[in-house]
Amino acid sequence: MNVNVITLGCSKNTVDSENLAGLLKDAGFKVFFDRRHNDCDVVIINTCGFIGDAKEESVNTILQQVEVKQRGRKKRLLIVVGCLVERYKHDLKKELPDVDAWFGVHEWQMIAEYVVAYGTSQFYPTKSDGSFSVTTLSPNSHLNPSRLQSTPSHYAYLKISEGCNRSCSYCAIPLIRGRHVSRPVDEIIAEAKHLVATGVKELLVVAQDTTFYGIDLYGERRLAWLLDRLATECGADWIRLHYTYPASFPLDVLDVMAKHDNICKYLDIPLQHINTRMLASMQRNIDREATLKLLATIRERLPGVTLRTTLIVGYPGENDEMFRELKDFIANARFDRLGAFAYSKEEGTPAEVLGDTIPDDEKQRRLAELMALQDNISFEKNSRLVGQSVKVLIDRKEGEYYIGRSQSDSPEVDDEILISSTPPHVVKPGTFCNVLITQAFEHDLMAITV
Repeated sequence: MNVNVITLGCSKNTVDSENLAGLLKDAGFKVFFDRRHNDCDVVIINTCGFIGDAKEESVNTILQQVEVKQRGRKKRLLIVVGCLVERYKHDLKKELPDVDAWFGVHEWQMIAEYVVAYGTSQFYPTKSDGSFSVTTLSPNSHLNPSRLQSTPSHYAYLKISEGCNRSCSYCAIPLIRGRHVSRPVDEIIAEAKHLVATGVKELLVVAQDTTFYGIDLYGERRLAWLLDRLATECGADWIRLHYTYPASFPLDVLDVMAKHDNICKYLDIPLQHINTRMLASMQRNIDREATLKLLATIRERLPGVTLRTTLIVGYPGENDEMFRELKDFIANARFDRLGAFAYSKEEGTPAEVLGDTIPDDEKQRRLAELMALQDNISFEKNSRLVGQSVKVLIDRKEGEYYIGRSQSDSPEVDDEILISSTPPHVVKPGTFCNVLITQAFEHDLMAITV
């Protein structure tokens, strides 16, 4: 039987889907990761429930798959899992009766057992509420967590912890994922070595908050120690760090990044705002002065570092003066990479009581204005690269171009380099090569092999 796993949302969801796919593959299923593949016996949608736009995309995807199921000529199992289900399972079950089963964010083994039971005629619906019973899986079913990658074979996300202990007022992740739980370092190292042995050249270290790593297991932050061991022991060409929290940032991480050539001089540090009143209301545990000091320290200790951040516009109480302060900050800080989103009021979060005081059209105006400012900064920075030689990792080929990334770019969210390759240069996905930058755009570069 064929199973199609559709993943929405962040890279942490990607890892969850890949681990689930490994369970299903070991159980004898053929697994696809293709939203357009409509000829599978089982479809599993791993949803996102972070903000309004993500929830809308998840619901629309479910509706599309319900439509495919309804017009299909053969029986099809539709399962919806993940963050949206964790938050809204009761309402979703009532509104979408054509979905066969719903699972939250900590039920991956149950999902696999459910699919195996369905595939082996052991599926016996027993209750009107949609619950089920399955016979105990035999020992030879081999339901082992052998992860199946959905990313290109040369890069993989490495999740080092689950959950979050932060109390950011706008964020529902702690409500969905629970408290922070670090993975044992030896387990992470073993997975990293396995990934590298299968051909992975770039490891992207992710978690809800990577800087909190180790506190629950070792009584102190151990991200620097983990990175040092990854760089020394796993054999990856590139190691890239994401989702670092600015408050109480572990500065020893910078020393480890400076020490190892195979740790990308790239730091993803979501700041969300710069105005001290906004940061206090957001419960970010940091103010403007400390933020500026941290950025200066990072750039001093990691010369040439690529800094990526994320910002929120339209948070309750953000007036014109605060927004101007945010724009001035962006103009002066000159981030290499920047993402932003409009505030979305989320049920159950501390900020819910503040209401949603800024109209949607004003949020979108501010968002467009902020991103236009960053577009100009990005174009200026990219223009300085013209005429320079850059080492890139080739991700894929599209038409006449090979698409690559430098050490300054994370897959799916950052700039790409479009490369023209001519003999005698041999270029193929999953390999490194040196290119000469020939032209710059706001978020992409053109290059030729050298």
